[in-house]
This record gives sequence, structure tokens and C-alpha cells, in this order.
Amino acid sequence: MIFNEAQFNTWLAAYLWPMVRISAMLVAIPLFSSRQIPARFRLFMMILITLLVAPTLPPQPQADVLSHTGFIILLQQILIGVMMGFILQMVFGALVFGGQVIAYSMGLGFASMVDPANGVQVPVVAQFYLILATLLFLIFNGHLLSIELIADSFDTMPVAMDGLSRNGLLEVVAWGSRLFTGGLLIALPIVGAMLMVNMGMGVVMRAAPQLNIFSIGFPITMLLGFALIWVTLPNAFSVFNELLDEAFQHLMSTLRVTG
Repeated sequence: MIFNEAQFNTWLAAYLWPMVRISAMLVAIPLFSSRQIPARFRLFMMILITLLVAPTLPPQPQADVLSHTGFIILLQQILIGVMMGFILQMVFGALVFGGQVIAYSMGLGFASMVDPANGVQVPVVAQFYLILATLLFLIFNGHLLSIELIADSFDTMPVAMDGLSRNGLLEVVAWGSRLFTGGLLIALPIVGAMLMVNMGMGVVMRAAPQLNIFSIGFPITMLLGFALIWVTLPNAFSVFNELLDEAFQHLMSTLRVTG
């Protein structure tokens, strides 16, 4: 059996461009992008999903993979995959931001540990929220929904030079503000309560200057902070669930996938 250049280019395009979009999503999406996930596992998942999805896709554009048109198409697939991971990373970033604000308000800003997902130092409170968010993401089947969404996107946004528009990119960037909104919604109840506690400590210090308010106030602030974290966990889970739902709805709208 002899293959000519056109047949080989058609076969290569049928698998290369879907693989690029899928691999870009796996590199950027939460959980799969963690440094604790071996690169060989990500490579295996990328190849497996591509082999399962590629035969069901519509015909790919007849463009040379090594041409200028093929390069533009390649960039579009990378952009689409990274965009999906970026939106979901903002949801997890909201919890990290809220955890950092809570940690600083209760005096635990100095207690940091390495975030295995990003390799940077974050307060232990933020890491606690991040671990819970990862478990909730798995419980809600967020990883399966992400794979289903990227597979459906090939029908609604086929492989072509005109992928994401400028307005779509601006909407993605604007959605990043939800990181700060969600983080404040998580941290605001605890920060408000800790502010009242600090004001009470100031009144006590003015009324009884002989008390060593620093040795008394610090453990009280920490214990109250932990109690407030426990009490407000349902609120944090609710905010995370709403942000995750908004993120998937935004992705479906951007990729023109109907639920």
C-alpha cells in the first residue's frame, strides 16, 4: 500500500489538531495540570482521548500541516484548550485568594506551604480550601464534564482558522474578575468577624493596659479563626459550586455548546 503526500497530510491533520486542543486543555485545567500528576500520565490521557474522539469528528480542513494556514489553525487549537483551563483555574484561584485573606486576618500569613499544583508558597488555610475544592471537583465529575465539553466543542467550534473571536477573548479576560469576587465572598464573613474581635481586643487593651494583649489575643484570634472556618465551610462550598457552574456555563456559551 502506497500513501502519497496528500493522504498522509489528511491523516495527520485528522489526529494532530484535535490532539493539540485536547493536550492544551489537559496542561491548563485544574487537577490534570498539577505537578503531582506525572507527565507520562498526561501524555497517556492526551493520546487516549484523541484516539477516542478523533474518529467521531467532522472532516478536518484540507490544509497543509506545515503551511502558514496550518500554523494559524494550530495556534487556534492551543488557544481554545488553554482558555478552558484558564476559566476553571480562576475558580480554584478564588479559593486560594479567599484563603490567603482569611489567613492574614487570623495571623497565619506566616504559615505557608508549597502548593503542589503551581509550585508556589501559599498559606496553609488557602491550601486547605484548595484540597477541599479539588475533592469537590472530582465529586461533581468536573473532570468528566471537561472532557465531554472539549469533545463537543469540535462540533460547535470546528478546527479552522477562525476559532475564538476578539470579543470571546475579551469576555474570557473579563470573567477573570470572578476570581476576586468569589474570594471576597468566601473570606468576607470571617474577615468581618475577625475585625470585630480585633476591635474588642483594642478596647480591652485601653481598659486594662497591664494585660499583655499580644500573648492573649494571638491564640484567641487563631482559635476563633479556626472555629469560623469550620462554621463557614458550607458557605465556601456554596460559593465554589456557583463559581464552577458559572464557569461551565461560560465555557458552553463561548464554545457554543448547548446543554
